[in-house]
Amino acid sequence: MIIDRDKWQEIFSTINKNKLRTFLTGFSVAWGIFMLIILLGSGRGLQNGVQHQFASDATNSLWIYQGQTTKPYKGTNAGRKIQFTNADYRRTKRLDKHINHISGRYYVGSKTISYKLNYGSYDIRAVNPGHKYIENTDITNGRFLNRLDMEHFSKVMVIGDIVRKDLFKHGINPLGKYVEVGNIPFKVIGVFKDAGGNGEMRKVYIPVSTAQRIFNGGNRLNQIMFTVGDATLKQTKQIEKELRTEFAKVHHFDPTDRRAIRISNNLDQYKKVMNLFLGIRIFIWIIGIGTIIAGIVGVSNIMMIVVKERTKEIGIRKALGATPKSIVGLILLESVVITSLAGYFGLMAGVGLLELVNKYMPPSDFFRNPEANLSIALTAMVLLVISGAIAGFIPAKKAASIKPIDALRNE
Repeated sequence: MIIDRDKWQEIFSTINKNKLRTFLTGFSVAWGIFMLIILLGSGRGLQNGVQHQFASDATNSLWIYQGQTTKPYKGTNAGRKIQFTNADYRRTKRLDKHINHISGRYYVGSKTISYKLNYGSYDIRAVNPGHKYIENTDITNGRFLNRLDMEHFSKVMVIGDIVRKDLFKHGINPLGKYVEVGNIPFKVIGVFKDAGGNGEMRKVYIPVSTAQRIFNGGNRLNQIMFTVGDATLKQTKQIEKELRTEFAKVHHFDPTDRRAIRISNNLDQYKKVMNLFLGIRIFIWIIGIGTIIAGIVGVSNIMMIVVKERTKEIGIRKALGATPKSIVGLILLESVVITSLAGYFGLMAGVGLLELVNKYMPPSDFFRNPEANLSIALTAMVLLVISGAIAGFIPAKKAASIKPIDALRNE
């Protein structure tokens, strides 16, 4: 049905004559939508920030850190440092069927690395080939370490993108080039990026077997980490228990001594954080729905007052031949116009504010890329429009059904 031009002029004339009423109706709608967008966007920004912290490591990974005993055990004193070895790496690898990618890590420390006249101090990590999948290392050029590098004690190196920019100026391709670590040449075989940020990309990786031989590491390891495929949280808890029992037996410490070795279960931590955000989302929805309900109540009350104020006008219209259907339609259309325009304004204001925050607020570890689900916001806006229409329909229908003389008398 096409609305004629006169009816639209009449609607906007009525809106113009009742500016305060129109403002109050529109504000309740716009504010409800605006707050919903901001709440949803803020919640998403918090979630994105925390999820970004997990992006640098595989979510399904476990990390074993060597520690120091705090309890005497079978004749040994407390305060004994636990030292991992290659045997612990092999033992862990055989421990459970869910373990797929595994790596030991030996910390060489910060060393000066040079290429011709360019040099810098960078952290050297000695690892196994499986480390790529545990740290979610993104190889952008070349390859990562492989089994042959380990077996042949190859002097090869995978460098972070920041290291590449520092040492290889003017777009020089680093692959196949030799860098020096204390006069020891290493061949660059790959370049990587890491979601962990610039700090991670200032590191370099070399084979753990090579590092142990060159840097007097013997068979020592500082850390062991692995992924567990599609294992459930319950299964990873069982793996933790098996690890602690096995390491306690080999290294002779009390299995209940939590500081002898520390096991970090990324899957467990991830689940806890996601459960926390589930609670945050529920809280946001409670506030958002409360805001929407407040908007609905505000629109409903104002529309009831509007119809009450226009009882005399309705009586005159009926006396001049207007049908109840046309009267109700006019009031409903006015309600839909006001709530739609106000809802759209609130929607754009909320999205605009989130975009400004996204553009000018630097991302942090706890808040980044705030965004709102527009489909939810649009649904809420439609709900407000329908609620306003229903709120106006009931009293408008009642007022349109009374006789003109009664409408004029009541006024």
